Amino acid sequence: MKALRRFTVRAHLPERLAALGPLSTNLRWSWHPATQELFGLLDEELWRQVQFDPVRMLGEVDPARLDELAEDVAFLARLDAAAADLDDYLSRPRWYQNQQAKGVSLDGGIAYFSMEFGVSEVLPNYSGGLGILAGDHLKAASDLGLPLIGVGLLYRSGYFRQSLTADGWQAEHYPPHDPQGLPLRLLTESGPQSSDGAPVLVHVAIPGGRVLRARVWIAQVGRVPLLLLDSDIAENDAEMRGVTDRLYGGDQDHRIKQEILAGIGGVRAVRAYTHAYGLPDPAVFHMNEGHAGFLGIERIRELVTTGGLDFDEALATVRAGTVFTTHTPVPAGIDRFPADLVRHYFGGDNAANESSLLPGLTIDRILGLGRESDPSVFNMAHMGLRLGQRANGVSKLHGIVSREMFQPLWQGFDAEEVPIGSVTNGVHAPTWAAPEWIDLATRILGPELVEEARGWERLQDLSAEELWSTRNVLRGKLVEEVRRRVRASWIERGATSAELGWTDEVFDPNVLTVGFARRVPTYKRLTLMLRDPQRLRALLLDERRPVQLVVAGKSHPADDGGKALIQQVVRFADAADVRHRITFLPDYDMSMARYLYWGCDVWLNNPLRPLEACGTSGMKSALNGGLNLSIRDGWWDEMFDGENGWAIPTADGVVDEARRDDLEASALYELLERAVLPRFYDRADGLPVRWVEMVRHTLQNLGPKVLASRMVRDYAVQYYAPAAESARTVAAENFAGARELAAFRRRVEAAWPSVAVLQVDGAGLPDTPEIGANLVLRARIRLGELSVSDVTVQAVIGKAGPDEELTDIVTVPMTHSASDESGELFVADLALPLSGSVGYTVRVLPHHRLLVDPSELGLVTVPNP
Repeated sequence: MKALRRFTVRAHLPERLAALGPLSTNLRWSWHPATQELFGLLDEELWRQVQFDPVRMLGEVDPARLDELAEDVAFLARLDAAAADLDDYLSRPRWYQNQQAKGVSLDGGIAYFSMEFGVSEVLPNYSGGLGILAGDHLKAASDLGLPLIGVGLLYRSGYFRQSLTADGWQAEHYPPHDPQGLPLRLLTESGPQSSDGAPVLVHVAIPGGRVLRARVWIAQVGRVPLLLLDSDIAENDAEMRGVTDRLYGGDQDHRIKQEILAGIGGVRAVRAYTHAYGLPDPAVFHMNEGHAGFLGIERIRELVTTGGLDFDEALATVRAGTVFTTHTPVPAGIDRFPADLVRHYFGGDNAANESSLLPGLTIDRILGLGRESDPSVFNMAHMGLRLGQRANGVSKLHGIVSREMFQPLWQGFDAEEVPIGSVTNGVHAPTWAAPEWIDLATRILGPELVEEARGWERLQDLSAEELWSTRNVLRGKLVEEVRRRVRASWIERGATSAELGWTDEVFDPNVLTVGFARRVPTYKRLTLMLRDPQRLRALLLDERRPVQLVVAGKSHPADDGGKALIQQVVRFADAADVRHRITFLPDYDMSMARYLYWGCDVWLNNPLRPLEACGTSGMKSALNGGLNLSIRDGWWDEMFDGENGWAIPTADGVVDEARRDDLEASALYELLERAVLPRFYDRADGLPVRWVEMVRHTLQNLGPKVLASRMVRDYAVQYYAPAAESARTVAAENFAGARELAAFRRRVEAAWPSVAVLQVDGAGLPDTPEIGANLVLRARIRLGELSVSDVTVQAVIGKAGPDEELTDIVTVPMTHSASDESGELFVADLALPLSGSVGYTVRVLPHHRLLVDPSELGLVTVPNP
C-alpha cells in the first residue's frame, strides 16, 4: 500500500546534543563547511544517503549513535565550537551596524518579496535564476547584518524533478515535500516564546464569500527569517489547498490566486511576524519582479482603512517606501492578467463589505495601477512601477533595455530619462565557491573577511602552480560527478549495468571542460553549439587539443519547443563516438550546479542579445577561476575586459534569425579553435602559463564585482536607505508629507493641460560659435493655475539629427526672471557643451521636494513644433 500523506519524525536528541537542533534548522549550515562536516561525523555513509540534509540526518540517524556521540569528547568539542560560532555569527555587529554609525538607517528594515527562493537544494522552492538570486540576496543580507525579512510561498511539490526518457525527451516528476521534514518552523501567535502556540493563519477573501487561508512557515537563513505561506491546510477546501501546490503551475486563475496570496497574504504574514516577535514593521518593501505587486495595494488598504488616508495619500506613502526590481528584458516575459480576471477578484461582491479582499478600494483605482495600452490587460510590471518610487534593472545593459521598454509609461521623455536605474546582480561566494577556494581565501584573508566576501581579489597572490593545481583538483571532482550522473541517468532511461562499462571513461580530467547549464527558453539558444554538428564533433574528438562539453537545463513543462531542444542535444550526446566527450545531465539543481561551477574551465553563454537581463551562472564560474566565453549580454557586457575570458561577436541587426544563429555559431567555433583551446594546451613545463594568468586576472578583477555582498550593499546605499528616508518623511506628523504630495499630484495633473511653452529665444552667440561660446535662452511659460514653485523649467541642448531629434543631451535649470500678463519668464545662461549640429529646446516639469525624480509623474511640456 502507498501512504496517503507523509511526515517526518525527528530523533529525540540527548540533552548534550541539543545544539544540533538549531544548527540543523538555521540554513546558515548550507554555506558553512564546518557545520556540514559536523553532521557528516554522525554517520558518513548516511550523510551521503540523505544528500547532505541535516534535518533528514537527524530523522534517520540511529538513536544509539546519538547516545554514543553524547559521550564523545572530541565530537562534543566540535559541536560546542559550531554552536558558539553560530551564536557569534547571529550577534556580532556587521557591515550594516557599522553603517548605522555613519547615518545609514533602514528603520524597521526591508521586506523582500519573491515568488521563489533558492537557498538550498534541501528547500526546493526555486526553478532557476530568479530564485537563486533571491536566495543569494537573503544570504548576503544576513552576512552584512541587514534587517531584512524574506516573503514567499511554500510549494508542496516545488518545481519539478527532471529525468529523460529512452529517446531523450524531458519527463517531469513532482515529489511532495513534507514541511516537517524541511528546515522550517511554524509561525505561532506566541512568537519565539513558545513552540506550542496556535499557528498564525493568514486570511484572504476570495469571491463568492470564500476565504483562502494559509499558515506561515519560517526558514531561518542566518540572521534573516524567510516567511513562506502554505495553503495546504485542513481549514481550506480542496481548491484553496491547491493554491500553493506547484511553482509556476496551473492556469491564469490559479496563478493570480498565488500572486494574491504572495502579495496581500505576504504583507499580512509580515505584520503577524513582527507582532509575534515584538519587532518594528519594515520601512521598505522590495518587489523582486512584479509577481508580488499586490503587496502595494494591500498596504494602500491598510492606510485607507486604519490610517485615515484617502487612496492618493496612501499611494504616496506606499510609493515612498517601495523598491521594484524588473528582471524582464522583453514585453512577452511580463506577467499579465485579463483585466476581467482582476475585476473578478478585486471587484463585485469581493469589494462590497468589510470582510472583502480590499475594503475601501475601488476596482477602477486598482485596475489603473496595472493599466497598459490594451485596456483588457492588467500588467503586473506596470503596477510595480506605479507602486515603487524607486525601480531598477539587474545589469547596466538591462537598465538601458528596461528604460526603452517601459518608456511609453513616460510619454514625452527620452528613454534615458525614464526613472529606472540598475543594480547588477551578484552571487554569494560562500555558497558557490569551492571549498578549496574558501580554504585558500581563509588562509590568506582570515575567516571574517571570507564570511563577508571581502578581499576575494587577494587570491591573485597565489602562485601559478597553486592556482593550476586547484583548477585540476576541481576539474577532477567534476569528472567523477559527471560519470556518476551519466550512469544513473542511463539506468533511469532503461539501460542495464552490463552495458554501461563505457561510463567509467566518460570525460577526462586533463581535457578542457566547457559548461553550459541554465533554463531552456528559446532565447538562451541551447542548441547553438550544434549549429554545425560536424565542426563540433571535430572539436570534441581532436587528438591534440580536445574539448569536452557538459550541458544541463530544464525546460518549462508546458514548453514542448524547449523540450525538443533538449532532445536534440541528448541525441547528439548519445552517439557512441562522442558520448565520452559531451553529455546532457538531467535534473539540473543547486547540488549539480556547484560541481559545474567548480570544475568547468570555460563557461559558455550564447543568448540572443540583449535578451539576458543579467545571468549569474557565469559569475559563479568566475568566482572559481572559470573563464567566460559569452555573448556580451547581461552582466558580461559591462564586466568583460579582454583578459577575463572571451566575447562571442554578435550579428546585431541581422533580421533573419537562422542566419544570425549561423554567424554567431561560426564565431563561437572560431574562438574555441583559435583562442581558447590553444591557450589551454600551450604548456611550459606542464603549466599553461597564459591560461593561469587569465585565471588569476579573473579572480582578482571579477571576484569583487560579482559578489552578492556588493549587490546588497548597492541596494542598501542606493535604494533601501533613500526609500526608508522617503518613507519617514511622508509619514511624519500624521502623514503630512503624504497628504501634501497627494494634493500636489492631484492639483498638478488637473492643471497640466494648461501649461504651455509660449516662446523661446536664444541670444548671445557669435556668427561662428565654438564649444564654450555663451548662449542665453529666454522662455515665456504659461503656468495656468500653477505657481512658479510647482515647476522646474529646463533648457535642453544636444546634437540635432536630421529629424531634429536631440541626442547626447545636457539639461540646464532655468531661473525665473519675471512675471507679467503674458506669462512667466525663465532665463538660462550656458556655455555650448557640444560641437557639430547642435539644437536646443525648453521643457517644463513638475517640481516638489518629495519627488525623487522630475520625470516621476510622467508629466512634461515642450514647445509645439
